[in-house]
Amino acid sequence: MSISKVSSKRIESAQNPEIKAVSALKDRRARVRENRFLIEGAREIARAWSGGVKLDKLYFCPQLLSDEGRGVLEDLSGAALEQVEVSKHAFEKLSMRENPDGLVALAFPLGCSLNSLELPENPLLLVLEGLEKPGNVGALLRTADGVGVDAVIVLGQTDLMNPNVVRSSQGSLFTQAVVNCELPELLEFIRVRGMALVAATPHATTDYWDADLRGGVAIALGTEHEGLSKALLEAAGVQVNVPMRGAADSLNVGIAGALLMYEALRQRRG
Repeated sequence: MSISKVSSKRIESAQNPEIKAVSALKDRRARVRENRFLIEGAREIARAWSGGVKLDKLYFCPQLLSDEGRGVLEDLSGAALEQVEVSKHAFEKLSMRENPDGLVALAFPLGCSLNSLELPENPLLLVLEGLEKPGNVGALLRTADGVGVDAVIVLGQTDLMNPNVVRSSQGSLFTQAVVNCELPELLEFIRVRGMALVAATPHATTDYWDADLRGGVAIALGTEHEGLSKALLEAAGVQVNVPMRGAADSLNVGIAGALLMYEALRQRRG
């Protein structure tokens, strides 16, 4: 997996050692061990590249390349990035999609930290605690991007490099500041900057649209089953709920997060 210049080599077999090693990065333990992760899809790779993600190699299958994929391949042809042609059979070993577009990139992990964030005067942050389902994480990243959230803070062991997070975010993982840290570090960050921590919990008595979300605010979401931790709830100056009027007693965290983020955007308009 060493970095090298553009190459004309072609890999035919799905059992090729390089293909097997790259495919193994679908597993978290291999990603940690190799300090690499996979980005599949032309849109996702383009957004990663424009977002400053350091790419190691690019694997492409001519038989599967979409028009968008050919454009990305051409755009990256001048970069010091090895491009490896692979057969359809070998590419299917790398891919995790039913209808792949013929591009998979090998990339180095993201390196954003709290102290490196450049925030405006009254920032809007999204805090995700304990979320494990890649689809929910990716959906929230897409919504945060759409709203224009200034940074997404991920607490705990959520694996941002999971290929399903990359896919479900459609590359929004790379278009905004995303930081992985622990709760004490976040609480100190918020305290120093005088921001409000707003916790979403079904036990709150304040409806989310009645909370003031116009200043420096960090909106915190937890898992649907367990919610936010006791420590985070106790640290939050404001707790809000999403009113439920029917038989259902909870919403998907992606939907709840979208409601809160767009309410913040509504209050901040103009």
